[in-house]
Amino acid sequence: MIFWLSVGVISVMVAIVLVLTVLRGRQGAPEGTAAREIGIYRDQLREVEKDLARGIITDAEAERLRTEVQRRLLEADRGVVRAEGRGASPRSMQLLAVAVVVGLVPLALWTYQSVGAQGFPDQPLAERLADARAIRENRPSQTEMEAQMAGGPVTAPTLEAPSGGAELEQLLAQLRSALENRPDDLQGHVLLAQNEASLGNFAAAARAQETVIQLLGDRVRADEHAVLAEYLILAAGGGVSLQAEGALERALRLDPNNALALYYSGIMFAQTGREDVTFQIWSRLHDISPGDAPWMPVIRDALPQLAQIAGQRYTLPPLPAPAGSGAAGQGAPRPNTPGPNADDIEAARDMAPEDQAAMIEGMVDRLATRLANTGGSAEEWARLIGALGVLGDTGRARAIWTEAQGIFATRDGELALIREAARSAGVAE
Repeated sequence: MIFWLSVGVISVMVAIVLVLTVLRGRQGAPEGTAAREIGIYRDQLREVEKDLARGIITDAEAERLRTEVQRRLLEADRGVVRAEGRGASPRSMQLLAVAVVVGLVPLALWTYQSVGAQGFPDQPLAERLADARAIRENRPSQTEMEAQMAGGPVTAPTLEAPSGGAELEQLLAQLRSALENRPDDLQGHVLLAQNEASLGNFAAAARAQETVIQLLGDRVRADEHAVLAEYLILAAGGGVSLQAEGALERALRLDPNNALALYYSGIMFAQTGREDVTFQIWSRLHDISPGDAPWMPVIRDALPQLAQIAGQRYTLPPLPAPAGSGAAGQGAPRPNTPGPNADDIEAARDMAPEDQAAMIEGMVDRLATRLANTGGSAEEWARLIGALGVLGDTGRARAIWTEAQGIFATRDGELALIREAARSAGVAE
């Protein structure tokens, strides 16, 4: 109430001052400079007559001085006439100006009522940054988030809806049992992580993915860390814990352009009160992603509002061109990328390691054949090169990398994804 009374009093006072100024116009202006000059020139004429009477100047000099002073007097008189013509504004213009001034006050009040935040306390930048740091540092742990499902469900653009059923669940149970006796079986844990996620068992998928990362050791790529972060986030119902943030940071250290890590990093900063950082991350992600990347609908919908919160002038750019069939741009392989089906898992669960490796090689061969015959996304090419590197078949990996360079020569973003896989496989600089 006090606020609105203060605003009303100040607005009325300003309006009165403006109205009086408009109504007065420029009355009194003829008494300005031109009028003062007329008085001076008249005094000069009188002085000329006095000097002539005293004999100080001759008649010729007096006549010359009179002519000059009279010329100046005439010019000054014209200035007075011009000033009078510019004096008070015409009545119609005065009324229009008064209407404009009076209308400005309610217009200003309506604008503030519509877009302002009356009664909202001050929010100093330093205080808001401190609050954001406190929120970030005091987040619940991953275990607590999983128990509470903090934050509710989050859009997971890289995952399809869980599928499978009782049969797949039974096969997965058998695979889990088999891996208890083969804890160092890398390919088995890769299969387990992917298919736990396909059933929506994200906590179990995260545990399997952690084992994959541990077994890969120095060969681990940004992709594996990004996928781990996604599983952790989805297991927590969308909340980004410190553990998930750590996985995102490791992914971005290995690949600053890892799209999956950039997407979830943006979510993390939005959850901790730093929407301005989310805007920076997602605007960059938008710039490096093809139009058919799975996160594009989410970030394109959010970017204009994030820009407003961040205080940035921003116009949403046109949707980039799609990368191609199924392409997902730069970043991590997606858990919904075509992979082993129920038959593959059933065949793998009781195999000896060497037999399982042979089965994986068969899967790789099928992927290579399909890419050679019908083509595929940059992600699938990267996946093939990475798989060949894991199998130690660097000759084929190098040949596939050479072929991919020709196919994706004009698509820098997708080629960068494939190049990263080739580096991990040891066939590219």
